Amino acid sequence: MNYPNRVIKKKEKDKKIVEAVQEQLRKRGITDVEVDGDFGSETEGGVKLFQTLHRDIHNRALEADGEVGPLTWESLFEIQIPVVAMTENDLLRETLSVAQSQVGMMEKPSGSNRGKEVESYQARVGIPAGTFWCAAFVYFCFDEAAKKLGVVNPLVKTGGCLDHWNRSKAAKIKAKDARDNPNLVKPGNVFIIDHGGGHGHTGIVKRVEGGRLITIEGNSNPNGSSNGIGVFELDIRKVSLPSLKGFLDYQ
Repeated sequence: MNYPNRVIKKKEKDKKIVEAVQEQLRKRGITDVEVDGDFGSETEGGVKLFQTLHRDIHNRALEADGEVGPLTWESLFEIQIPVVAMTENDLLRETLSVAQSQVGMMEKPSGSNRGKEVESYQARVGIPAGTFWCAAFVYFCFDEAAKKLGVVNPLVKTGGCLDHWNRSKAAKIKAKDARDNPNLVKPGNVFIIDHGGGHGHTGIVKRVEGGRLITIEGNSNPNGSSNGIGVFELDIRKVSLPSLKGFLDYQ
């Protein structure tokens, strides 16, 4: 059965979808779940048990929240939601090419928020050397792509992640909507994370695989933390990330 592009959880009204989930839970060994089309506490508990006992199709732990989102759906039905790996938009495609060319660039010295390349990102948005530079990296990639194509860079010229979100005129995909339907997120979208207190992190989506995001990020680390030491291609983020504010779509 195809993923219905929304999270299936308690009080779901589509009985056929709930029955399909219940039947699959029983097929996968959660035999005390009744197939009645009612996503109540019993089914929620069955989903939590399944999530505890199984991993996603990439062998990573599932979140035991009792909700059937894209990652749990893939594991439960033993299918893969189609990968979104390409964009037909020239600016986004060229931006991803620029971002990919920067992967492996490291601060000099490490942990300083400095170095020739880093300072070129920072200068592009007019922020001082030695300051956080993830948003500057995103702007730089779009700016280089826009120059090559002879078009105007549509991004807000800022070194602030949340400032970018607040002032951007791009289409905004809110985190909740992306969580329910990962197909809304496309390669070239800019993700914004809100850590609270005015702090955030940002990067560019390279590929979408169900509920997983492959990203290219500046000022990060191999574990995805902010204020990191270089530019990395990461395969660790999910659309269900609690601190995710959303995505900016410049198509």
